[in-house]
Amino acid sequence: MDLLTANDTLGEYPASWYAASTDPLLPFPAAEGELSCDVCVIGGGFTGLSAALHLAERGYDVILLEAQRLGFGASGRNGGQVGTGQRLDQEALEGMVGKPAARALWDLSLESVELTRSLAEAHAPDAGYAPGIIHAAHKERYVAEFHRYAEKIAREYGYDQIRTLDRREMREMVGSPRYHGGDIDMGGGHLHPLRYAVGLARAVQAAGVRIFEQSRVISFTKGEPARVDTGAARITAKYLALGVNGYAGRLEPEISARVMPINNFIAATRPMSDEERAGIIRQNHAVADSKFVINYFRFSQDNRLLFGGGESYGYRFPDDIASKVRKPMEEIFPQLKDIEITHAWGGTLGIAFNRMPYFERLAGNVLTASGFSGHGVAMGTLAGKLMAEAIAGQAERFDVMASVPSPIFPGGATLRWPLMVLAMVWFSLRDKL
Repeated sequence: MDLLTANDTLGEYPASWYAASTDPLLPFPAAEGELSCDVCVIGGGFTGLSAALHLAERGYDVILLEAQRLGFGASGRNGGQVGTGQRLDQEALEGMVGKPAARALWDLSLESVELTRSLAEAHAPDAGYAPGIIHAAHKERYVAEFHRYAEKIAREYGYDQIRTLDRREMREMVGSPRYHGGDIDMGGGHLHPLRYAVGLARAVQAAGVRIFEQSRVISFTKGEPARVDTGAARITAKYLALGVNGYAGRLEPEISARVMPINNFIAATRPMSDEERAGIIRQNHAVADSKFVINYFRFSQDNRLLFGGGESYGYRFPDDIASKVRKPMEEIFPQLKDIEITHAWGGTLGIAFNRMPYFERLAGNVLTASGFSGHGVAMGTLAGKLMAEAIAGQAERFDVMASVPSPIFPGGATLRWPLMVLAMVWFSLRDKL
């Protein structure tokens, strides 16, 4: 299955609210002929755009290749949440890599949020970055766990941006009977992801990067120099930086064994009145709940509820995405029964087996970062910067991320899908118990 065209039209953004509310860049040409550069960046999402920008700012001659349009994939379709921490919590990371390394990973996560916020403010002010993410416990027994973890982060990591919420406070902030408490993290935030990607793209273009769209990489050859083939173009580069995430396909076996594409879905309601909006989320914060098949939601700048939820067990999107998302949305907010949905779309993200991103130096001059597992707005942005640092000879921070274990999926690329389906069905049932 070709994920680049299975659910989308070549060269066109999906019919999302994000695409409908973004002034896109004019299309860039496809790469042709014999080209050479210092660094060839493959992938035009947050990771590739960030890598290209930070490399160009260091004086490198950069070519950026995107198989579709810049920000076409998960970067332009996601829930827009910019979360602190890694995809695994600090307790899990302490057990996995030890406390000193876990602390380094925490510090990098905070930097990823600050980097995203600063880049958005500098290059995409229309992305509307706003602070605050509410973590909502959908089971009463989870509340004490949420509170204990928030207290641990404050006590052991010196983080003062998070506070606990009891049932009453949660109900005041989120107008749903389904949540029993949780916490709010004012160090995180949310934004319009496609506007952010387009803003980064403008900055990349202004920095002198040669950008090529509809330039799908067929293969690359490791070596000094590395060589990249798109069919119509052959690029010779001193370094390669791969930011392909869920769209890696069979381009690189090391990635496809460790990063698996899955689909998720978002719907946008009609614009609501200020009174209606306050009855859903009282302030301009994003919300993510504790379900394994997570529900996540926030308001757009024009008062639409953007609600993400529902899982898919096939590469193809369902025919009626709106109905698929409406079900969990109305379970969380019964008062929204039958509300008009104006846009509904799907997207493909990359998940890693242990939910931690996969950073690796595939060869001395070939680096990759992917598998952000739904935590890629901030971490994908930082990943590009870390690859730029490593190419410039300052690899310590890239190596911190690369040192995290990244196991292959059981069965490798062939059997990972049926095994993941079984796991997702089990976790979905667990959510309902």
